Amino acid sequence: MTQEAATTAELMTAAKEALETYHDVHVDDDGALTFRHAEVPCAVQAMQLAEGLTVLSLTCVVAWDLPQSDRLAQSAAERAGQGLFGTLGVVRTERGMDVTLRYAFPAQGMDPTPLGTLLMLVVSTASQLRGELLAESEDVTGE
Repeated sequence: MTQEAATTAELMTAAKEALETYHDVHVDDDGALTFRHAEVPCAVQAMQLAEGLTVLSLTCVVAWDLPQSDRLAQSAAERAGQGLFGTLGVVRTERGMDVTLRYAFPAQGMDPTPLGTLLMLVVSTASQLRGELLAESEDVTGE
């Protein structure tokens, strides 16, 4: 095993341990960790960007198939500027709009407790955003 592989494996083990305090965590075939926070599916991956710089990348799918609405897209863009943890993305598809929250940070050497706290700050934000966007989408569609 290369040093890079050992470092990323160690970080993924720490992330799994940290997340298991809060969630059922699954290890996918590619090594990614997946879990759900409320109704938000999330995935964690590790990568070494440079020697001594290994990061965790967390992606949360906040909402999917939202109605195509400039008002909703504007609302998501405003929220993106307000967030401390993560980058909010909006993708328009044939079925509507999908919204993701992504956050990458250097995590090598973090103990499981602070690592879990940081990850939960991000996924809690994703869940809160999901609730707000779904409520707004109901206003847009009138349902």
